[in-house]
Amino acid sequence: MKAIKLYDQLERDFITKEMSDDWAPYIAGTEKYLTENFKERSMGLVCDFAEEIHTVYSAVFPSQKVMGEILDKGAADAMLFVHHPAAWDISREIALYPMDTGLLDRFRERRISIYNLHVPLDNYGEYGTSKTLADALGLEIEKPFAPYFGALCGVIGKTECKTVTELQEVFSQGVGHKTALYPYGEQKIKGGRVAVAAGGGNDRGVVAEMIENDVHVLITGVSVKNHISSGVHAYEQEQGVTVLGGTHYSTEKFACIKMCEYFRELGLPAVFVGDEPDLGDM
Repeated sequence: MKAIKLYDQLERDFITKEMSDDWAPYIAGTEKYLTENFKERSMGLVCDFAEEIHTVYSAVFPSQKVMGEILDKGAADAMLFVHHPAAWDISREIALYPMDTGLLDRFRERRISIYNLHVPLDNYGEYGTSKTLADALGLEIEKPFAPYFGALCGVIGKTECKTVTELQEVFSQGVGHKTALYPYGEQKIKGGRVAVAAGGGNDRGVVAEMIENDVHVLITGVSVKNHISSGVHAYEQEQGVTVLGGTHYSTEKFACIKMCEYFRELGLPAVFVGDEPDLGDM
């Protein structure tokens, strides 16, 4: 497929004029690789390295592991689709950090473009991060919520689990590793209703809207209690809102897996490239 045709299709299907984003703080040193369009609006085509695309690789973050694995596969004339145009390590002072420039040089040599949908993929829809996580956990979705840069990034739904302990077991099985539990509320799940805000959804605005909807259990990605999040944790404890955390990567991987179906429907082979969850997120 002509690369420009694929980029145009993604633009039409996912990006709206109401959406905005800002990745400037996390891409320092990679500017020479980036399209002018991405520098201006922080979404869409990140690196325009290909004229033809024969295969799409999908990933949550463009980590060294992910980019290296794609190169090791011998990929060429391809595209890396990512949810974030930067890598992630919560132990860093700034958790999001720029892509490896040496690997970007090799991507350019191999004609492997990079395309990013962050806010557009967080938005509620068939491929949305919170929606696909809710689907993976067997939740019955009631409605989207949580406005975020022109999108709705969370969902409220119902679980068959009766207690937060039972829900945590389902959550851990779903993401494939242990999860965190901050039991600030009741053990019983009121009405079976829970909120899902994948990735960095442990946010005071998200929690406030949950409370307005009489929901007191939050499933999210980054739940660690530190100097950045201590305020929202105090608010959750005060309001009796229980938090379950499953890492940034693991709660958003389902959307990137689902996107492989999107590309296949366009006639392109698509492969999800897995990564390692950062358990420090919890």
